[in-house]
Amino acid sequence: MFFNQELTKQRASGMLTPRLLGLMVFLAAAVLAAGCASAPDEHESTLPETPAAPPPAAPQAADDMTATEAAISAMNEIAQAEPAPAQTAQLIRPDAPMNYTVKRGDTLWDIAAVFLKDPWFWPEIWQINPQVENPHLIYPGDVLSLAYGGAGDAHVSISQYSGARLAPRLRSEDLEGPVDTLPYSAIAAFLSKPTVMTQDQVLRAPHIIGFRDQHMIGGDGHEAYVRNLNAPVNQRFSVMHVGDPIVDLETGHLVGYQTTYVATAVVENQAEITKTMLTEGQREALRGDRLISQEGEQALSFTPHAPTTNIDGQIIGIADEATQVGNYQVIVLNRGAQHGLSPGAVLAIDQRGEVIHDVWGHRPFGKDVLGPTVQLPYERAGTLIVFKVFDRVSYGLVIGARAPMQVADRVYNP
Repeated sequence: MFFNQELTKQRASGMLTPRLLGLMVFLAAAVLAAGCASAPDEHESTLPETPAAPPPAAPQAADDMTATEAAISAMNEIAQAEPAPAQTAQLIRPDAPMNYTVKRGDTLWDIAAVFLKDPWFWPEIWQINPQVENPHLIYPGDVLSLAYGGAGDAHVSISQYSGARLAPRLRSEDLEGPVDTLPYSAIAAFLSKPTVMTQDQVLRAPHIIGFRDQHMIGGDGHEAYVRNLNAPVNQRFSVMHVGDPIVDLETGHLVGYQTTYVATAVVENQAEITKTMLTEGQREALRGDRLISQEGEQALSFTPHAPTTNIDGQIIGIADEATQVGNYQVIVLNRGAQHGLSPGAVLAIDQRGEVIHDVWGHRPFGKDVLGPTVQLPYERAGTLIVFKVFDRVSYGLVIGARAPMQVADRVYNP
């Protein structure tokens, strides 16, 4: 038994020895070959090699793009060009309600002030429903809801509609109309009647030359004689009193004349001297008052917004010949359509600082009557919203008076 085990060991060792020797020779040859390949050439060892820069990838020609690749490329370009979404949540008042029911008598300015710190940013947060007819209109009874998005945006939309939006049906009273942008009573006379007339318009307009029965003034039911009026019987005209000239304080140029509605004149006959009947009077008619074709009443559905251009102008007139301006008073500005104004534009008003003599600057005691003139700074006095725009002038309503304002006070972007 032991003899068999010894014989087996001798046979195994005899078989493994040649194989091990062959494997060792092969490994030695491989190592030697690798060393030779890695050794640098003696002639090239002194010249350092600079690795060649990889050639720039050639842009893919538009003609070589597939339709899908071209669409993705266009979408990437649009995505890079589009600005980041505005974070409108910062415009919202801290105490803004999540829901608000519109009440009778509300104006769009009132509603915007419920949600916004600055009401003229209303277009930034207002979200309409395109499936609703006249989606920009808001009616009493509508429920407005405030919602916040994940990207820092906020918006207000109508979450519940009032009965005023239902299909027409028989009712015992008229449906309530949409809310106005501004208090209608404050500017009604300025919407349907001309309020600024150029010198040429004044001179070409028909005018009253007298009244029947030798009256000096005319009122409702009185007959007035008008010259240069060529109109059919029963046509209606606005009788306007021409007031003070409107002068641009910056240039000194005459812009036009402020006019005031007096009454409505109805044509009674066609002749060289036309007889008219006065009606709907608001003040006494005088000789020299002008007749103007009546205009259609303008809507108050415009939206408060910041001006689209840089505005820096002045108050150049006050309606009703007042000397100082308060809340809900109409003023005239020396900026108009050619300056980029449109109905609904909101402007800030600064009270002009007083001009004083500095009598204390050049003497250690006492006054120097020849001291320099100093202009005190302008101070914020209120806010206005433009409601009627002409080419070079505009009419605005003061909606936030902090201090009295007057002619020459500054108006500018809020």
